Amino acid sequence: MNSKDALILRTAREVIRKEAKAVGGLSNALGRDFCAAVKILAASRGKAVLVGIGKSGLIARKIAATLSSTGTQSVYLHPVESLHGDLGMISEGDTIIALSYSGETEETTKLMALLSKQGLKVISITNNPASRLALASDITLDLGVKEEACPMNIVPTSSTTAMLALGDAIAVVLMRLKGFTSDKFARLHPGGNLGKLLNIRVADLMRKGRLNPVVKETSPLKAALKIMTATAAGAASVTDARGRLRGFFTDGDLRRHLQTGSFDLNIPLSAVMTRNPLKVYPETMAMDAARIISERKVDNLPVIDKKTGRPVGILDEKDLLREGLL
Repeated sequence: MNSKDALILRTAREVIRKEAKAVGGLSNALGRDFCAAVKILAASRGKAVLVGIGKSGLIARKIAATLSSTGTQSVYLHPVESLHGDLGMISEGDTIIALSYSGETEETTKLMALLSKQGLKVISITNNPASRLALASDITLDLGVKEEACPMNIVPTSSTTAMLALGDAIAVVLMRLKGFTSDKFARLHPGGNLGKLLNIRVADLMRKGRLNPVVKETSPLKAALKIMTATAAGAASVTDARGRLRGFFTDGDLRRHLQTGSFDLNIPLSAVMTRNPLKVYPETMAMDAARIISERKVDNLPVIDKKTGRPVGILDEKDLLREGLL
C-alpha cells in the first residue's frame, strides 16, 4: 500500500471512530429526558414538526421523513419560511422538535419564542443545554458531542451523526409504543424494493392454470416429464384421486431415479416423487417464500389452497429473481 492510500484509509477510519464514539456516548447518556420526550410525542394529538436550518435542517428533514414512514405524522418546517407564512402548517396539539448544534441559531430561536407562546410542546436537540433554544424548550436532549470528526473540529460531522441516530431512536421507540406493524409499513411503502418485499404475495407471482403442472400419483413418470416440458417448469405437483397434493416431482427426483440404474419411464409417480414436500399458500408473502427457496436450496414450490389442499399454482425461483426478491 502506498503512502497516499494509507493516508486515505487512516483518515476515513478516524472519522468513523470519532462518529461512532459520539453515537456511543449519546446511547449511554439517554435517560429521563429522552423518555419524557418520547411520551409527549406518543400522546400527541397532532403531528411532529421538525425544525432546523443548515446541516441541522437537513437532518431534521430526514427525521421527519422517518417518523412519517413509521406511523408518526410529521412535517419539516424551515425557520425562515415559517416567519413568512409557513406557520400555517402548525396546528393545535402539534409537538415541535427543534435541532441546532449551538442552540443559538437566530432563526430557530426566534421561531421557538413564538411557538412557546402558543402553548405548543417544544423538544430541542442541541449540544448546548444552556442555550437560548434549550431554555425555550420543555425538554432538551443533549447530544453531548465532544469532538467533530473533521481535523479542524468545525465541520458538522459527529454532531449531525448523533442527531440522526437520536432521531432514529425516537422513531423506532414510537413504532413499538404504537404497535406499528409490517402491514402498516407496507401500506405506506407501496413502491420500490420495500414495496415488493412487503406487499407482493405468492398469488401475485405463481404460475397457474395451464402453466401449473399437475399430475396424478398413479400416472407414469413419463406423464410428468411431458407436462413439465410443456409448461417449462422444473417440477410438477402430484395429487391423489381427490386432487389433493400428495407429493412433488422434480428434476432432482428424476436424476435420483436414473442413478438407480432404472430407465423405466412407466413407473408410477408415487414411487419416485418427494412425499410431504415443502409448500406455500397464495396468501404467503413472497419474501417468505423466497426465504424458503434460498434456505432449503430448492428451485420450485407447490402452491396449495389452504382449505382444499389442492395445488393452485407453482412458484419458480426465476419468478422471484425477476422481481429482485432473490
